[in-house]
Amino acid sequence: MPNINDDITEITLLPEGLHDTLACAAEYQADIVEKIRQCFASYGYERVVPPLLEFEESLLRGPGKAQTRHMFRVMDPVSQRMMAVRNDMTGQVARIAHSRLHNAPRPLRLSYSGDVLRVRGTQLRPEREFTQAGVELIGSDSAEAYVEIILLARDVLRTVGAPHASIDLTMPLLVPAICRGLGLGKKESKVVREALNAKDIALLENLDGDIGEISRKLLSAAGSAHKAAAIIDGLTLPDEAAVIYAELKTLLARLEDVAPDLNVTVDPGEYSGFEFQTGIGFSLFVPGVRGEIGRGGRYLVERKSSPHGGNEPATGFSLYLDSVMRALPLPAEITYVYCPFGLEMAELSKIRQGGHRTICGLEPVEDDRAEAKRLKCQYIWQRGNIMKTLKG
Repeated sequence: MPNINDDITEITLLPEGLHDTLACAAEYQADIVEKIRQCFASYGYERVVPPLLEFEESLLRGPGKAQTRHMFRVMDPVSQRMMAVRNDMTGQVARIAHSRLHNAPRPLRLSYSGDVLRVRGTQLRPEREFTQAGVELIGSDSAEAYVEIILLARDVLRTVGAPHASIDLTMPLLVPAICRGLGLGKKESKVVREALNAKDIALLENLDGDIGEISRKLLSAAGSAHKAAAIIDGLTLPDEAAVIYAELKTLLARLEDVAPDLNVTVDPGEYSGFEFQTGIGFSLFVPGVRGEIGRGGRYLVERKSSPHGGNEPATGFSLYLDSVMRALPLPAEITYVYCPFGLEMAELSKIRQGGHRTICGLEPVEDDRAEAKRLKCQYIWQRGNIMKTLKG
């Protein structure tokens, strides 16, 4: 316990990457989360609420495997087993799908929102605690599953006030497939993949043979969907890689058909953050906001009786609310009506039922209007009417 004489700065200091969200901003974010949830529901996604902590092995299954280094861990005093605080909710939804909802008809549509906690932030996202909201479409590997998820992401962002979002499509399995097809060893394949991911043209210039030519073309293809398709179409890809690219072309054609106004880019060499995905991935960006505001794609969910050999495909996306909030207009000021001491309860109820927020005087004061201004109330109830308080 802090000593009462401790410096107030030391008492109120929070760990790096954590912060308080106060009054207007907190209410604004709660309102945005509710709008997001309602948009999810309009597409038929049912809400699930997993716990903040789980046994460590549960969080590290499936999509959670890549998250182990980001997790806070604690010993459960009841079971004497290690627990972990979630740092991403995708794996929890996957667990619910293959356990509690094992027999539910597919495709399964689930939505979620809640706080996540990470051991450390990044340069683009220094926050270690933030709200995550997203959806998972489980049990379909069709192109239409991608289309539904991407259009839902677009509509959610439009609903909350970010209509100019762009989507950057990735193929995390493409470069490994190219390297295998060209007979490259693990070491050389890793060099190629990391160079493309880091956009290291200097390193790629030193690569000889087919892999050098292809990797440099892939790097130059990053950009608009039309530009990327034109460049990749000119490449001779190994069979496995050609199948992966064909899936992307199908998706691009479908998006062009149903959402021609959607700003779509392609980055064929990107894989950071998509390590657990088994199909096309994507990131969501908004002009003027640092880093991505969301991420999604296809992965596999364990299901013992699945016709997919113990796994079933899932496609989804997550929004990071700290980043989403930076993309939105500033919240409107919250206004209050000051109700002087002694006001009848019936009158108070009438004011509140009219949609107004009230601040009630708890004892008589000499000047009700001055008290209203002191409490930062923009309005005051006087003589049966709501009156604006004078400035000054």
